Amino acid sequence: MPQQLRLMNVFSRRRFVIRKMLLIMTLFVCTIGLQAQSISQIETTKSWYHVYDETGKLAKTISTSQGELMGYSASFYILKQGSYYMTYDIKGTRLHTFAVHEVGEILTAIGDTFTSRHGPWIYTWSKEGRKIKTRAAE
Repeated sequence: MPQQLRLMNVFSRRRFVIRKMLLIMTLFVCTIGLQAQSISQIETTKSWYHVYDETGKLAKTISTSQGELMGYSASFYILKQGSYYMTYDIKGTRLHTFAVHEVGEILTAIGDTFTSRHGPWIYTWSKEGRKIKTRAAE
């Protein structure tokens, strides 16, 4: 009887290890599939903005009626509609809305931030709407 118990215990441990390995492999495969896409280019036509990912695949098409393209980086783009700037991710999800009178003129977008000039000041903003830095313009 003790021999049978030992064998059952060994098989139980093996099943546990195999299940654990399968779980780890599944999580690994899922995280590879969830890696964030990057914007490589936004092509402008008369009526559309075509957003392409890092593989050159069309990721999103946006009507130009949604606003004027002010800039983009690998992780977001900025549209101006009326007196508001809106930041969006590659999938077209709105990240934040900024009032033009608070932000000023958009200068550049890079990484997860963009810079703007408002009067004698240069501001650095996060794509989510947080003011990161303020400095005097030269």
